[in-house]
Amino acid sequence: SAEASASVVFENLKKCSPKCLSLLLENISGLTVDDFIVEVIPEIDVAVVTFMKSIDTEEFVKKCSQHKRVKEFKMTARLLELTQTIKVENLPDNISRDYITVYFESPRSGGGLVSDVQLFPKENSAIITFSDHKGNT
Repeated sequence: SAEASASVVFENLKKCSPKCLSLLLENISGLTVDDFIVEVIPEIDVAVVTFMKSIDTEEFVKKCSQHKRVKEFKMTARLLELTQTIKVENLPDNISRDYITVYFESPRSGGGLVSDVQLFPKENSAIITFSDHKGNT
């Protein structure tokens, strides 16, 4: 079977504050606030929840779609797509492609085999592509 993402995207957060969302996540998952990370992206009215403890995210998304409060808030939940590419921002000036490659291939950094690095010096950012999605953690 396909590997499920450890992250869930919540959309349409207008009626649910970040604190309310955290409480809702605790209620639905049975976990505590220390077991997940919530990143709110207000520009697009979504939050990405990454579970630090092992959880069946597919089952969690099903529970969310059936939960009374989630329906009342008109929110939706879906698995975050697994990707092989990430964007890294706020890089130091004059960082080298080789340094980025070695850093993101380090198991200590949660990395994996890097297949490509595109540097954007004016933005102090880079696009890193891994050989598979397991490197982007």
